[in-house]
Amino acid sequence: MATLDAFEKDGSASLADHCWNRIGVLGDRTCPELIQVTHCRNCLVYRLAGRNLLDREAPRGYRHEWTERLSSDRRLDEAGEQPHALSAQALVSVVIFRLRQEWFALPAALFREVASPSVIRTLPHRSNQVLLGLVNIRGEIQLCVSLADLLGLEGSEGPSRAISPVVYSRFVVVEFEGSPWVFAVDELYGVHRLDGGTLQDTPIHVTKARSNFTRGLFTWKKHSVSYLDEELLFHTLNRRVL
Repeated sequence: MATLDAFEKDGSASLADHCWNRIGVLGDRTCPELIQVTHCRNCLVYRLAGRNLLDREAPRGYRHEWTERLSSDRRLDEAGEQPHALSAQALVSVVIFRLRQEWFALPAALFREVASPSVIRTLPHRSNQVLLGLVNIRGEIQLCVSLADLLGLEGSEGPSRAISPVVYSRFVVVEFEGSPWVFAVDELYGVHRLDGGTLQDTPIHVTKARSNFTRGLFTWKKHSVSYLDEELLFHTLNRRVL
């Protein structure tokens, strides 16, 4: 996929010298706008740059290569194979986030929205440790769940492992097979390109619940990150909640 790689590298290179890398949250944090917006993602300059990146013209052959890739995945799926499994050479975009004291990743394609925490309305005789209740996301009522409890994570005792001085809990909205889910994260990093060849086996000391949902581990910014199996995770949520 030479054209795809060139397209992505070109986009990264063109954004490398922008203000957020020099004086913003990825630089020395001297930008005066940070006092008002807190994070570069809330700044108009950042949003306009992202829009320009998405609106740029695709190189010749880009759509054709994506068509071939998706057709190949569909043929594998029809043959009963597992196209979602990572090969040693596979590159996949994941979103990295923290739950309590542990770091996790899920495929970026699942993520639909990031929102500020809001009131969770419990469901009579239905709410529990995993199904917390209902939340209002932009006027739509969505199910809110606790991935931390589903994964059997311990409490938040101990020093924080935050990677940024500007850390706050957020709701993320994901969608799997047409079903939306909302869950809270204690810290959200963003998108990371994961090389399938870097995945390591889950060690035996990891809790059984977390191990069951983990495809493998990879190292990122000196942190061990669990790459979650989205199919098993959300199918289990369906059984536990619906």
